[in-house]
Amino acid sequence: MHSAVRTAGPAALARALQATRTRTLGLMQAWQSALPDLSVPPLPGMNPPLWEWGHIAWFQEWWTVRNRQHHLGTRSASSGADFDASLLSHADALYNSSEVAHDSRWALSLPDLAGTQTYLAQVLQRSLGHLQAVQVQHDAGHVASDDDLYFWRLALQHEDMHNEASVYMAQALGLTLPEALCWRTGAPWLQTESPAQIHVAAQVYTLGHAGPGFAFDNERQAHPVALAAFSIDAEAVSWARYLPFVQATGHPMPPHVRWEHGAWQAQRFGRWQALDLQAPAVHLSAQDAEAWCQWAGRRLPTEAEWDCAAQQSGFAWGQVWEWTASDFAPYPSFEVHPYRDYSAPWWHTHRVLRGACAATSAHVVDVRYRNFFVPERQDIFAGFRSVAL
Repeated sequence: MHSAVRTAGPAALARALQATRTRTLGLMQAWQSALPDLSVPPLPGMNPPLWEWGHIAWFQEWWTVRNRQHHLGTRSASSGADFDASLLSHADALYNSSEVAHDSRWALSLPDLAGTQTYLAQVLQRSLGHLQAVQVQHDAGHVASDDDLYFWRLALQHEDMHNEASVYMAQALGLTLPEALCWRTGAPWLQTESPAQIHVAAQVYTLGHAGPGFAFDNERQAHPVALAAFSIDAEAVSWARYLPFVQATGHPMPPHVRWEHGAWQAQRFGRWQALDLQAPAVHLSAQDAEAWCQWAGRRLPTEAEWDCAAQQSGFAWGQVWEWTASDFAPYPSFEVHPYRDYSAPWWHTHRVLRGACAATSAHVVDVRYRNFFVPERQDIFAGFRSVAL
């Protein structure tokens, strides 16, 4: 239920960074094979692939190589004189997502694929060198603190998140990618047999991260939330539960699902195949989820209800991101971390999703993780579970 990299030491982090980079390079090769010109349309849910990969390198370089205050962790400066120059000329003007407007990224003169791969390799080598220095101190008796390792844990999960985006972008475009690069394997947090409902008693529940280890700024601070008793689905709503609503109401289906030759089919990376009716319904917006709940006489869980229920035996999660009823908002006593644009620009315009999807790296999967998207998004691997009224 918790990501091991949030408390990993220097050696384990180095291995994780290299494993994630292997996936990144594999996805780059797969994208080039599926789409040789690497051209994607300028849509809100898209980024130019070359920009995505260059941004991964830039982010890792900015925080773990260029940042002379990286040992301060969440107390580090965000920018300014404490940051060295980049290995790549004009890197900040190309890849700083806080400064480079989304719509302008298609007009940038970006390095080609080979140049981007070189930048990624050079940055990783230097980043691992700095991390090795932390390891040397650790071996000499200095225990690496959460501050010492904060930016490597952040950069690792940041790269994993962009790899997931690479997968759902390919799905939206109908590109064929190797499934080994797309889906996480061996997920022990998934249950194979669960009761239909989990009943949770009324209680005061502590929501948010407390204690040692890495946490994103939006996960802090831990605070009490009073919950009334509730009953929640033990697993995400399946297609078998969702499709009768579509048939009864004529509600539109997501574009990757169709009725063809007397059977339901789903498009998976450009290939149409029989829809698994027992699988979680996916590529649903928050509005789709709310419409089903209204039809079924149920409701979406709040974020606190989802988090509390996830501590119960039999609660199956990890196949699809799950919409909640909660707007993305700061917890009480929120303090922004050095990556200032991770959370704060999106308060109250995005909706909280909890859990993980099959494309989510195990490095990111954590019961405390707060994902957030605008509620109309259908391209992400999102579904939902419901609560009895």
